[in-house]
Amino acid sequence: MEGQGPGPDGAGEVPSLLYAVKQVELAVRARLDDLLRTTGITVPQWTALTVLARREGQTGADLARNAFVSPQAMGDLLAALERGRWITRTPDPAHGRRVLIGLSDAGRALLDDVAPGAAEVEERMVAGLDPDQRGALRALLNHCRTNLTST
Repeated sequence: MEGQGPGPDGAGEVPSLLYAVKQVELAVRARLDDLLRTTGITVPQWTALTVLARREGQTGADLARNAFVSPQAMGDLLAALERGRWITRTPDPAHGRRVLIGLSDAGRALLDDVAPGAAEVEERMVAGLDPDQRGALRALLNHCRTNLTST
């Protein structure tokens, strides 16, 4: 049964999957914090930029949802990204009151500069896993996310 038996150090119970996922998240976050320290952006800002790199022209609400932050936090995050000139804001031609957010040339350059380090973090995380295991891990994590986000 999950959560029973010896833990990783041979004593106590095996941590729950929730705990294991949180440990991975914290380890990834620490590596990304180290990577981004000299760039002037935070991990949540970097996440938002990577979301924009995949799909330009999102509203603040869309970007908040896709970057895993609250709409309130996204407002502060966007203000910082705009001060750094890493994003653009353009009126939506289809909806006069909406503003669409995109990457600026400086934002693309920043992501290009950080990409090798981010790839190293990911590679370190999955070191020792063969390509099939990596694919299975991605599929399983996506399945878990879908389970938790679907209504």
